[in-house]
Amino acid sequence: MKKNLMSVLILALVLANLILTAILMISVVPQSKKANELITKVCSAIDLELESGKEEGAINVPIEQIEEVKISEGEKMTINLKNTDGKDHYVMMSVSVTLDTKHEDYTDAKAITNKEGIIKDEINKIVSSHSIDDMRNDTKGIQNEILKSLRKMYDSDFIVSVVFSDINYQ
Repeated sequence: MKKNLMSVLILALVLANLILTAILMISVVPQSKKANELITKVCSAIDLELESGKEEGAINVPIEQIEEVKISEGEKMTINLKNTDGKDHYVMMSVSVTLDTKHEDYTDAKAITNKEGIIKDEINKIVSSHSIDDMRNDTKGIQNEILKSLRKMYDSDFIVSVVFSDINYQ
């Protein structure tokens, strides 16, 4: 009789444990999934922030080791913009690139000025693929796009940034 009573008691405790475990799983698992999603979003945001300067953005270089090279010195580039509203739009601007003089791949400004035609063509392709609204609202994004393209062209990141000056839209 004692063995039977003990078996019934053990069975009751096992069933109670099973029910409490099920309740715990039903209440905890959805909350832990939400927490994992939040942690994943935060981690991806941090990774994007850490990696953004390496790929596209300008590199932080002290001003004393920067050299500015003007593309098409003395004249503005005139570029047709993408037609989105049925009207032709143009941008006239001066473009220059800044170089890190202490970078291991830097030789001198002649590396840029000797390839001025190729660089102008690349700038023309990228800028002309954007509309006038893009140029007005996302100039920094277009500069980063050109910077990324030039870094890919030279297979180096001695080019620190791309600068637009004297911008006129029509």
